Amino acid sequence: MAQKTAKLPISEDADSHRLIPGERIKMDELPTAGKKFHPDRKTAEREFKKLRDELIEAQRRLYAENKQRLLVVLQAMDAGGKDGAIRHVFRGVNPQGVQVTSFKAPSTLERAHDYLWRIHAHVPPAGMLGVFNRSHYEDVLIVRVDNLAPEEVWRRRYDHINDFERMLTDEGTRILKFFLNISRDEQRMRFQERLEDRQKHYKFESADVAKRKQWDDYMAAFEDVLNRCTTAWAPWHVIPSDQKWYRNLAIMRVIVAALREMNPQFPESDPGLKGIAID
Repeated sequence: MAQKTAKLPISEDADSHRLIPGERIKMDELPTAGKKFHPDRKTAEREFKKLRDELIEAQRRLYAENKQRLLVVLQAMDAGGKDGAIRHVFRGVNPQGVQVTSFKAPSTLERAHDYLWRIHAHVPPAGMLGVFNRSHYEDVLIVRVDNLAPEEVWRRRYDHINDFERMLTDEGTRILKFFLNISRDEQRMRFQERLEDRQKHYKFESADVAKRKQWDDYMAAFEDVLNRCTTAWAPWHVIPSDQKWYRNLAIMRVIVAALREMNPQFPESDPGLKGIAID
């Protein structure tokens, strides 16, 4: 019988960037440099690959068990690395058991409903791992910064969102929320790289320049999100993301630690299968 590979001790590392409910944070005090938390890129990448193998196996069991649900929420400034994190972290998983939803400007149908209607429709069902690329938090971020709704409207949404996430948790959905924190200088370099590489032009729009000028407004909005929507049932993890290799590892540590706690199992075999022979 093959010997099982020992699990990496990641429990403490998984909590490194988790915010504590009630402990107020300031955006300008949160680190963006991942290299401060890990001394060596090659070592980090080896750990990441081992943990990804564990994720792939755990996700197979989650899908087969068909009881529990895991929702990963990713938020960031433009060029923060949401797409890259999704590509790297979930590479190799069974696509039948993972659904990725990117939330852009709401459609006419979506605007005809309450702002959480389109979100709830994409919450993963039993057995699934769901990933939100942007999320319900856009309704207290871009809506606030661009004055798409009066303050009296968006300000009450923090409580709505906390209650919504509490309901999901009570009904069996594990929620992991990640803010990918990059510096303004790093965003500038990533934007410049996109401009200089024609194959990356699809990632850049002229409107991104205007959004960059709203950096301080977005930082204020994110600060309120992190302070008001870090709860015991769905805390935020603020991931230093200037170094992509550390970003990927930090996210992976949290997801694998959660799956270890969830401990999904393959269902018991049907006893009627015993003794069956295929001619």
